[in-house]
Amino acid sequence: EEIWVNSKDEVVQYNLAFLLPHLSRADKGRVLGFDNAHGTHERHYMGEVRPVPFRGYLATAKRFYREAEAIRRSYED
Repeated sequence: EEIWVNSKDEVVQYNLAFLLPHLSRADKGRVLGFDNAHGTHERHYMGEVRPVPFRGYLATAKRFYREAEAIRRSYED
């Protein structure tokens, strides 16, 4: 989790990544991720990148952690 904030404590850039290099070699092992590194909000999943609607950093972070937990559970079963 990387988060950059401005002087008003607003999130201006973020990178959320769940890495499992042994599960996926695509995207340097990033199985799931959300970021706005290229000026758009994107969801990364197993090497695929798609734009996603942005409803605020907190909503994005909640979605990321929920999805990462589901992947972790399915992987461990």
